[in-house]
Order: sequence, then C-alpha cells, then structure tokens
Amino acid sequence: MVYEHNPVLPIPEDVIPHRPPHLFLSGVTELTEDGAKGFWLPGKEHFAGHFPGMPLLPGVYQVESVAQLGAYAAMAKSEEPILGLFKGIESTHFERVVKPGDFLELAVEIIDRNKRDFKGKGIVEVSGQLACETTIIGALLPERVAKRMLS
Repeated sequence: MVYEHNPVLPIPEDVIPHRPPHLFLSGVTELTEDGAKGFWLPGKEHFAGHFPGMPLLPGVYQVESVAQLGAYAAMAKSEEPILGLFKGIESTHFERVVKPGDFLELAVEIIDRNKRDFKGKGIVEVSGQLACETTIIGALLPERVAKRMLS
C-alpha cells in the first residue's frame, strides 16, 4: 500500500499544532463531516528504550496518533482559529504490537460534537490487522482563549 497525504487537504502541520518529535500523524488521506483517515510511520526514536532488544511502540503513542487525527478532523473546517486539546480517553483496547517499520493506518469517526468538545471512535491498523481501538475526547478552544489559558 502506498501512503501519501491527500494533496487537496491541508497537511497536518497546517491544522494541528504538533511538531516532531511529537507529531504522530504523517498524512491524511480522507476527511469527511464525520471523521478522517490518515497514517503515521513512527521513527526509530519512538521505540527507543521500549524495550531494549525487543522494540515495541508504546500503546499511548497509538492513542495519541488517533487523538491527533481526531483533532485534525474537528479543526480542519473550523471558521475561527481553534486549538484542539486532548481531554480524555473513554476506552482503549490493544490487539497487536507495533514494531519498527510498521505503518499505522488510522481512522477516526466523530460520534459526538458540539462547539467546544468532540468524541471520536478510532482504530489503528497495521497491514490490515487491528492494533488498537480507542474512544477519545477532545476540547476545542478558541485560539485566543487557549493562548491566554496556557501562558
């Protein structure tokens, strides 16, 4: 499978504030009113120390990659500058390990949204096999409010 960002969509860095090494979204392939699909190729730095001689991607990175895709889906079509913040995890289940060289295929469906919050059901697959299922909750703050709150 070829992983390429959809050229008609803004790149992740133009929508979400994350930057390497904490950008866990390499590209977005589809954006709908109800969610998005994307992908992430973790670098070797994401496996460092977890575990020596048997590198595995920490599960929390899988959840964060879904959260970043959810934030992208919630923020991409906003009419005002907003910041998406990770608010919570409702449930998570891991099915397989992710090893160096694995591409994470991401999908998130926004199942509830209002002006300031969203909830998304996400999945991570590797080579068509389920690696992680999670339900994430995010907050959407006007950028001016977020800057004031975080400074």
